[in-house]
Amino acid sequence: MEIFDAASNIQDLQYFGEFGGVNPSISDSSTYTFLSAKAMFDTFEGNTDGCYLYSRHSSPSNLYLSEALAKMEGTESANVTASGMGAITSTLLQLCKSGDHIVSSRTIYGGTYAFMKNFLPDLNIKTDFVDINNLEKIEKSITPNTKVIFCETVSNPLLEIADITALSKIAKKHNLKLIVDNTFSPLSVVPKLLGADIVIHSLTKFINGSSDSIGGVICASQEFINDLKNVNSGACMLLGPTLDSLRAASILKNLRTLHIRIKKHSENALFLAENFEKIGLTVKYPGLKNHPQHKLYSEMIQTEYGFGGLLTLDVKTAEKADQLMELMQNENLGYLAVSLGFYKTLFTASGSSTSSEIPEDEQKEMGLSKGLIRMSIGLDHDIKRTFEKMKKCMQKVNVI
Repeated sequence: MEIFDAASNIQDLQYFGEFGGVNPSISDSSTYTFLSAKAMFDTFEGNTDGCYLYSRHSSPSNLYLSEALAKMEGTESANVTASGMGAITSTLLQLCKSGDHIVSSRTIYGGTYAFMKNFLPDLNIKTDFVDINNLEKIEKSITPNTKVIFCETVSNPLLEIADITALSKIAKKHNLKLIVDNTFSPLSVVPKLLGADIVIHSLTKFINGSSDSIGGVICASQEFINDLKNVNSGACMLLGPTLDSLRAASILKNLRTLHIRIKKHSENALFLAENFEKIGLTVKYPGLKNHPQHKLYSEMIQTEYGFGGLLTLDVKTAEKADQLMELMQNENLGYLAVSLGFYKTLFTASGSSTSSEIPEDEQKEMGLSKGLIRMSIGLDHDIKRTFEKMKKCMQKVNVI
């Protein structure tokens, strides 16, 4: 894997505040003034640099964050949105019109699945959900109307790994756009280097890291970002998924420590996964050699950031999963909560929460057990102590 120093790219960005502050000043305005009517007209037409018209179009705070995230993903440009779903829906609606078709991984975030499965058909946009590791089936699913292949680098919640390089070859062969949701693996994987056309994140998760902001980003070519922001036909412009400037400024500050946090998330997750495996638990983690795509993922990652902060435990039944999560929360080992990337460990039974939009028969077909617990491993200083306390909880509910 080509070495890509995303952390240094972010570090090298230097913004001065309006009064010389070490953080850029927050633009707390929804609209902006002009010295002449012509300047307003030119700005509205997109013919001026450094001028702002209305914060739904752009704001300094959002542009600072967008620039940093483009540097992180190695793309020409980026546009931040009010949520990860805002990024996904805007991108798909920009690329797909009535009569078009999408090929998507079958194991994806429940909200993304519901948008493709339940919302887009009313616009006459259809989706085939396919095992992302079955490249032959993916290619057979492509029709003359297909516009997009969609996948997650690391799938939610089954932690399947998409072969982005192979998918990119298929996409290019059929003149399709490959969209990769990289929310689970910022810094660890750089999809653009592997051939992705568009990279999406929910900024809410690892990138922000403090579970206090909702945000998303679309990282892509300058041409595509310009299309999204076009005042006449751009999905980000006309649908209005605009990130608040205060939140953009907050996320930008947290982005500066992402490289430190991702390393610790990965270090702790690998330790727990290895030790859970030793005591006989059914654990899935891309850093374990028994993971079906361990070799593939090892070749994809920027090794200094490790295999990521997500792992799953399958305790077989929903009752056991609920008991274990409640006990771990009571023992101050984390929170029974959705989302991920927080400094504390978060755990959820995905089948009844973040993947609940997927029908039970499809959950069963894809191998999503009712007893599957998705764990976003936190930044615990003493991870050995954490393991021992978790082990005691597991013994109490007869999981081991």
